[in-house]
Amino acid sequence: QVQLVESGGGLVQAGGSLRLSCAASGRTFSSYAMGWFRQAPGKEREFVAAISWTGRSTYYADFVKGRFTISRGNAKNTVYLQMNSLKPEDTAVYYCAAIQSLIPTMRTDEYDYWGQGTQVTVSS
Repeated sequence: QVQLVESGGGLVQAGGSLRLSCAASGRTFSSYAMGWFRQAPGKEREFVAAISWTGRSTYYADFVKGRFTISRGNAKNTVYLQMNSLKPEDTAVYYCAAIQSLIPTMRTDEYDYWGQGTQVTVSS
């Protein structure tokens, strides 16, 4: 089993920044690509960003391109989501997910493990 724990959410004004972290632990954590997803009240969970196992390839939803940056630590068991120029429509619970693959996917149903989520609220 792999455990994922997110942190870094909170309340921020529009235009502000937050940095989310996701720490992975458990059985050998090797060759897992990672993704960030979000779910707003009354809406389906949606893809935000993803990163390959090596960290060399990153993928973004169109609505966050140029504002969010995904990265992973040197030990590869921590993933970050730097969120800049936040908008009220970015308000959601943000989830970290892991897929046992070198390359990530944007499909929620293909991820093997999920964190418990962290709330991000952007006020106008």
